[in-house]
Amino acid sequence: MCRHIAFLGPEAALGELLVAPPHGLLRQSWAPRRQRYGTVNADGFGVGWYAAGDPVPARYRRAGPVWGDQSFADLARVVRAGALLAAVRDATEPGADGEAAAAPYTAGPWLFSHNGAVAGWPRSVASQAAALPADELLSLEARCDSALLWALVLRRLRDGDGLGESSAETVLEVARAAPGSRLNLLLTDGAAIAATAWGDTLWYLAEPERPGIPRSTGGRVVVASEPYDDDPHWCEVPDRTLLVATRTDVLLTPLKEPSA
Repeated sequence: MCRHIAFLGPEAALGELLVAPPHGLLRQSWAPRRQRYGTVNADGFGVGWYAAGDPVPARYRRAGPVWGDQSFADLARVVRAGALLAAVRDATEPGADGEAAAAPYTAGPWLFSHNGAVAGWPRSVASQAAALPADELLSLEARCDSALLWALVLRRLRDGDGLGESSAETVLEVARAAPGSRLNLLLTDGAAIAATAWGDTLWYLAEPERPGIPRSTGGRVVVASEPYDDDPHWCEVPDRTLLVATRTDVLLTPLKEPSA
């Protein structure tokens, strides 16, 4: 259905994380190794990243496959960042939204992606959509389930909830309304990452800061739909789990089915 990745750590070129790894996001766009639904992620892609000293991320998105975009290949070679979120998309349903439906979605300091599908869309979550303020509903970037999920997460963030609480509560609300949904969410503000494993794969790779190594060069974490290489230190996140990570810590919290 999609593949996505978030990174926090010492500055690196976008290509070092997305293009260069043998099973990086570029290759996952046509040959994912652990994707449970769908096989080719060619319905758009995007990357958001944080420049040093700027809390508002930049974003580059396109409607076509990442492998066909030479501008992105050049951008990924030279742009460096200490935090990013990127995704390749396999659309749930055909649509006309194009680039607007490609993650990451963004507002203020946040970047967001959804890997999965809302079961029974759109009727199953009509009440959740109707509960949003009219201006927020009418300003959705795209007419797809991911855009609505982002609106629900964003409403909680603006109300003061943290990354993890906003992600987990949105997943539980939608899972209650639309049982059988796949709700792997990925969210960052450039300082922390929140992700949910709910119906598809999620992995993380953490390298904590070490004594004697400056903070600018030590401590990193990668959270992704699947490993981008065969490093044995990748850890799989159990299904029905919330992950919250910083450059120094990774916390996993079980999520209960709404009926429980």
